[in-house]
Amino acid sequence: MQHRKKGDRIQVLVVDDSAVVRQVMHAVLTQEDDIEVSVAADPLIALNKMKQVRPDVLLLDLEMPRMDGLTFLRNIMAEDPVPTLICSSVAAHGTDAALRALDLGAVGIVTKPKLGVDGFLHESAVTLIDMVRSASQARVRARGLLPPPATPAITPPGKALRHFARPINRIIAIGASTGGTEALSDILTAMPPDSPPIVIVQHMPEVFTAAFADRLNTICRISVKEAADGDRLTPGCAFIAPGNRHTSVHWVGGHRVLQVNNGPLVCRHRPSVDVLFRSMAQSVGSNAIGVILTGMGSDGALGLLEMRRAGACTIAQDESTSVVFGMPKQAITAGAVDHVLSLHEIPGFLLGSSRLPQAQKSSLIPHP
Repeated sequence: MQHRKKGDRIQVLVVDDSAVVRQVMHAVLTQEDDIEVSVAADPLIALNKMKQVRPDVLLLDLEMPRMDGLTFLRNIMAEDPVPTLICSSVAAHGTDAALRALDLGAVGIVTKPKLGVDGFLHESAVTLIDMVRSASQARVRARGLLPPPATPAITPPGKALRHFARPINRIIAIGASTGGTEALSDILTAMPPDSPPIVIVQHMPEVFTAAFADRLNTICRISVKEAADGDRLTPGCAFIAPGNRHTSVHWVGGHRVLQVNNGPLVCRHRPSVDVLFRSMAQSVGSNAIGVILTGMGSDGALGLLEMRRAGACTIAQDESTSVVFGMPKQAITAGAVDHVLSLHEIPGFLLGSSRLPQAQKSSLIPHP
């Protein structure tokens, strides 16, 4: 795939049969100097426009005349992959189709505006713009090419691990954005039933996080659910922060429990990875393991640094396996990362680290 040159405007093609949606997306995105937008009412019109100007990002509806969005996406990802954001309704059938689109190679989901441009909330506009910029940096692969097998490494690099019958009192926190749904699936499906509790922030709209958690729950050996306020962290369970809600870890009554609440955007996100990681630094300290996965921006970098300073083990996904290397790179630059690992090494490393006494924790990147 030929990448956009630095300084070029991001070419966005909105493919949606709703004139209102096309108008809103065009009006919001063209306010930005680095974004240029064209529109198409259905995939056949889009294909003709793509022959003239190849887009950097597709904003794609899934229910359209003449050709449905999933068929169009499947064809695009097989022949000439383009980073694609799904513009979806929040109805049940819409969430299911959007998740299937992620399986086909879409890099993210945005919700359809319910009102005209005047009613499109400022926060929604911020999220849309950020996601388009993030998608423009994504490295997507043809779906005809199989990814490397997600076989987890059984030991951290250069470190022979002692194994214990059950994990020591560890809690894992993971932050991800663009490309994160596929990465999280690889990691969580490798976790055994006695794995440490896992708390996850994946940048995704509300409603979709519950559907994403339910889907993971059907394919994982651990339990996966959307986090709810007051959930107690227990081994063998993973909790995904609800869309549009911050999720954090706290001590309550001698137990570590989740707090889920509304609040201002942090690092332009809600839920924010920084909010989760900072709570882990304060409530879990050296018993925590923090992981920053693929995504654009800096959300999670400062929170991961706080975790590292509190004695936690910290991990960043490497550039070669990241769809977008923004979030991991920012964390590495901030001095927040102990270990830089490929996606396929992370599951085994997590299991090994969760079974190590704290004194045996190694560091591949020196502390600043």
